[in-house]
Amino acid sequence: MITITITLRPLQLPDDYEQLAGLLNQVWSEPTSAERLLEDDQKLYEVGHTWMDDNGLLAGYDRERQVAVNEQGEIVGYAWSWRAPWTEPGHLCNTLVVAEAYRKQGIGQRLLLHVGEWASKLGATTLLAEVWDDNEDAQQFASRRAFVKERHAFQSLLRLENEEGSQAALIPDPPALGGLRFLTLADEPGDESELKLYELYKETLVDIPGFMGEVPAINEWRKWYLQVVGYAPERVIIAADGETFVGVTNVLHNKQTNGMYHEYTGVSRAYRGRKVAQALKIKAIQLANRHGASYIRTDNDSTNEPILRINRKLGYVPLRGSYRLLAPLNEVLASLSLHGKASK
Repeated sequence: MITITITLRPLQLPDDYEQLAGLLNQVWSEPTSAERLLEDDQKLYEVGHTWMDDNGLLAGYDRERQVAVNEQGEIVGYAWSWRAPWTEPGHLCNTLVVAEAYRKQGIGQRLLLHVGEWASKLGATTLLAEVWDDNEDAQQFASRRAFVKERHAFQSLLRLENEEGSQAALIPDPPALGGLRFLTLADEPGDESELKLYELYKETLVDIPGFMGEVPAINEWRKWYLQVVGYAPERVIIAADGETFVGVTNVLHNKQTNGMYHEYTGVSRAYRGRKVAQALKIKAIQLANRHGASYIRTDNDSTNEPILRINRKLGYVPLRGSYRLLAPLNEVLASLSLHGKASK
């Protein structure tokens, strides 16, 4: 039996970006790159700041990133634990990835233990993570360490090109919306439009099944919900009643795959049931076709039946989904202690 020496160390940037992108691309649905990871990092705080709120629960923001490397210095595992200011009190979000060739060798266990100990020092109560619904090994790993399935989300994809490169999807015209007009953020740029759009997000985000935490402040919203990687103001499609924004879909472009992604679709409560979301979805598909995109993809919670129904009607094909997992930190640490003893 060959013994592989694995070492844990902090993420070293910018040197690790290239290898990290390669590792994440083994599991993420949309490929990333060193440049995209750097762009995301440039939006982040450099020093965390956390505290206990009035209920004794962890608040504020911080992050921890650790990699596992082999004897050749290659990154074979990665753990990232973080919370933003708007994250649910007491919670930490987590990403844990181990290279396929190095799984079932205790690397995930060691990385999770590192995260758990860091979370404990912060005073967190709950760990949150996601796992693909077709990855039985990952689900079992999580289940044995006290994580339980809390929600189920689905990917849906509409192929816009066939194998010959010609248009594959037959797209209907958007329904008539009785006086509503369509525009993009490029048509009416500026702070006033972004503020109106932010108010629409504030109303609609909290209605998404499974939404947790708080709506971020407007400057953070711009960074993490609007102007994310792949953003362009001409791809933010808005439905308006006069000067009031009542619906939006933000469509991102991935240059690596020539694909489009619905980052967000929301409709004001007073305008739901009037086919506004369907019209926005069709407008997004038409936009993707004009740009020669190969596909357009979206993710939706399994209980969001109105949006799932629209996706099916427009020809989206369901792909694999993901489970959102939750675990009490004390139970995770207890399970890690038991697994550690069992492996000795």
